[in-house]
Amino acid sequence: MTASAPDDHDDGPVRPGVLPDEDAAPDDAPAGAPAGARGWVEGVAGTWVPLDDPAVRPGEAAARGATWLTVVDVADVADALAAVGTDVRTVETVRASTVQAEAPLPTTEHPRLRARAERLPGGGLLLTAPTLTWVDTSWDVRTGRVVVVVRDDVVVTAEDGDAGVVSATVDRLTHGRRASGEHGVRAVLAAVLLTLAGRGAELELAVGDAVGDVERLVLSERPAADALDRLYALKREIAEARRALAPLGTHLGELVEEVLDGDAAHRQPDWLRRVQVAVDRADRHLQAHDSLLGDMLAVHLAQVSVRQNEDMRKISAWAAIVAVPTLVAGVYGMNFRHMPELAWPLGYPVAVGGMAVLCVLLWGLFRRSGWL
Repeated sequence: MTASAPDDHDDGPVRPGVLPDEDAAPDDAPAGAPAGARGWVEGVAGTWVPLDDPAVRPGEAAARGATWLTVVDVADVADALAAVGTDVRTVETVRASTVQAEAPLPTTEHPRLRARAERLPGGGLLLTAPTLTWVDTSWDVRTGRVVVVVRDDVVVTAEDGDAGVVSATVDRLTHGRRASGEHGVRAVLAAVLLTLAGRGAELELAVGDAVGDVERLVLSERPAADALDRLYALKREIAEARRALAPLGTHLGELVEEVLDGDAAHRQPDWLRRVQVAVDRADRHLQAHDSLLGDMLAVHLAQVSVRQNEDMRKISAWAAIVAVPTLVAGVYGMNFRHMPELAWPLGYPVAVGGMAVLCVLLWGLFRRSGWL
């Protein structure tokens, strides 16, 4: 498993000879927002509209509903919160947490994934979850992370990696595909978690295809030289994928408690149940794939043992056949003085013929018993 670098973002064409103002916020983000930030407000119909949309007049954002910001860098999440007027204590708490989340991933093949969900001072939620992407060419799972901060009517999202969770969430909400019955920041939180669960399901399907390829490599009549190496590597990737999905299920209890605050009915939302079901199903399927790989390994080792036993039986059979003429030749090679066969004219052909007959009889017996 390898850690993927943050995606490059194109902030639009640059006029020749004119350098962009990196400190200036784009038109679709609040004043003071980090460079590359984008903003949306929730429309009356539940569809999220960019802040630079002509329909959004100055001062209308607060009246229409929640505000949603996406930033390029995880380290800019706190600055984005400050730009929308979040209190200093919350901003500093988020800054301290995201600095830890932004720490470079280890250079080892399988970096340790850090996932957590914590409450913010005065209310709100900070969620950091790993993202997973399957690479078909190398059978590798690339990891990243997505950060979601929910505070009052403001939600800020950021992502490291190439899973495209934030972009998929933007596409989902800007086209009106929100979770049933959810509005405001809860709709964004629901969309992010549903997208994460969907990415887990896609990964599971890709792993299933890879397991099928490994099965053909390992259980063929002539297994590939690197079949076992690929099997072990795939088992390692499955283990990392399960460890990455586990935090999403582990923190669902905290998320349930968070989203139910202020809910008079105090019922678990349907979308949260869907996330739980999707994560559990993906984990079960990954576990089944891992077990199948273990069975393949056991079958392969059994096949190797059977082939070795067959080779040993053939070697033993031929050794027994060769032992007969060796024994006869050894007897006549002892040079005893009184050996009547030595004076018999037919002694030599009879001895050679007898050795040949015994060898043929032994060959037939071993052939009949399946040793040859």
